[in-house]
Amino acid sequence: MRKLTAGLFISLDGVVQDPDKWHFPYFNDEMGEAVGAQLTAADTLLIGRRTYESFAEAWPRREAEGGEDADFAKVLGDMRKIVVTRQDLTFTWRNSERLQGDLVAAVTALKNEPGEADIAMSGSISVVRQLLAAGLLDELHLLVHPIAVRKGMRLFDEGEPPIPLRLISATPFTTGVVHLVYGPAEPAAPGA
Repeated sequence: MRKLTAGLFISLDGVVQDPDKWHFPYFNDEMGEAVGAQLTAADTLLIGRRTYESFAEAWPRREAEGGEDADFAKVLGDMRKIVVTRQDLTFTWRNSERLQGDLVAAVTALKNEPGEADIAMSGSISVVRQLLAAGLLDELHLLVHPIAVRKGMRLFDEGEPPIPLRLISATPFTTGVVHLVYGPAEPAAPGA
């Protein structure tokens, strides 16, 4: 079964919304390498519509301009991109397609396709939440930024059932960002 990973920028207070408004002062080569490693271990990118639209606007242009991130932009462009959306969408970025059918069933089938490479996600909060709840996410890469944003959507909603996770790795960066990788865990025994 193929591994499904998701990467998110997150603040100390759990905010994942609009990271473009608060995360760039913390971006450095360490973070670039962590994000790049998670994404380039994959041959398929599973993303929500808003993330697709943002990526499709930026990455093809960066590839065409030939700047310092053109090679990474080419890797993303060459990947199979599967977009989770209920809306009609015109695909402008090569190798893009719409996820067909029920999210959980379709992702389960995708994970069961032959292949050694991972399936990666970036952003796409609502999709990450659904796949975590369904037990389909194998690794959750959180780049925890040393800032309390204090407003905006958080990764986990109140009132939802607990999702037990286990820490796989923790790597601090010189900027104060900590790269935490979590995987699924068995629920803790009562009273433990």
